[in-house]
Amino acid sequence: MKFETKVVHTGDRRRVPQLAVPSTTPIYLSSTYFYDSAETLDRIFGHEEEGPSYSRYSNPTNDALEELTTALEGGFGSLATSSGMTGLQLAFQAGLLDRAPKILSASAIYGATVKMFDHIFAPFNVETSYVDICDLDAVKAAIEKEKPGCVFMETMSNPTLRVGDIEEIAKLTRAAGACLIVDSTFSTPMLVRPLDLGANIVVHSATKYFAGHGDVLGGLVISDQQHHETVRMLSRIAGGTLGPFESYLTMRGIKTLALRFERQCQNAQKLAEWLCGHPCVAKVNYCGDPNHPDAAVIKKSFAPGLFGAILSFEIKGADKASVMQFMNRLKLVVPGTSLGDVHSLLLYPVIASHRDIAPKMRERLGIKDNLVRVAAGIEAVEDIMADLDAALRPL
Repeated sequence: MKFETKVVHTGDRRRVPQLAVPSTTPIYLSSTYFYDSAETLDRIFGHEEEGPSYSRYSNPTNDALEELTTALEGGFGSLATSSGMTGLQLAFQAGLLDRAPKILSASAIYGATVKMFDHIFAPFNVETSYVDICDLDAVKAAIEKEKPGCVFMETMSNPTLRVGDIEEIAKLTRAAGACLIVDSTFSTPMLVRPLDLGANIVVHSATKYFAGHGDVLGGLVISDQQHHETVRMLSRIAGGTLGPFESYLTMRGIKTLALRFERQCQNAQKLAEWLCGHPCVAKVNYCGDPNHPDAAVIKKSFAPGLFGAILSFEIKGADKASVMQFMNRLKLVVPGTSLGDVHSLLLYPVIASHRDIAPKMRERLGIKDNLVRVAAGIEAVEDIMADLDAALRPL
């Protein structure tokens, strides 16, 4: 071979000896795959035989992550996507296929999801209506009235931490022939497994607890048998798949999920109990509160002894300017727009997650101008308390 050919081909496509099994899933960066025969490739393109052909369709690193998350959630199959919002969009498209173009959504949800309904689905004549997902009578009435193709809820509402009864809502949804989609980012399968409770599709922002270190942007869609192939078909056409390096990092993060999330839940509970007695705090929202309005649902739905690692609280007498002063005083807790990292994060919904929601609507949802959300990290909880206390005191 001439030099120009050698630089292209030499060293590539070496076969790993059959007895060599890597202890960690490798990062497969190839976009294209081929086989010993064109007939084999033909069967793979025709879904008659498993194997990668083009990374928009599948990738061995992604396949490993998807196998893992399918097992964790008890689903039929998974799809790794480029972000949680991409995963949500694909989930709704799959759920609405051959169903009425209507979505019935919990009223208290992530602000970007509301924007997706308004700016991605509404222009294509998909109607969205909202209901208090914690009021089963209201949900039943809304399903009967709206006859939606999809019903949507979060395991814990962002950021007020209300908890709907997935099991009962799944029964209502199934009876109506609709698809129940659950955003389970806040809970992880360690706390709640919505598919076990009757949901059809579960979506996670892999950026959060799964990857767990603030270095991945990704999503995961875990489906039942009825919807999985539709999700993958849409992805093969539209793309939006996760890159193999991000899949590798997410798998690496999941290996410590059980340890991280247990510590984060413990820290959140201690923080919530401490904040309840703080002179500068007016109200605390936390799923471990025995007086939580959804305590009965939490008891039957959550894993024993765990209540999640998220809490929110209202700063007494604070307006937007003083909340931002409080954020500027933080030294340890990161005033960032995410959650699920090993370090604690604080978000101000008014300027971030719910910025584009009308103030009156925010007020109705319980998202006041003095409300902040904390995602507990794995630090020593005493240090988190000290940082919050020092930032609160001058207010």
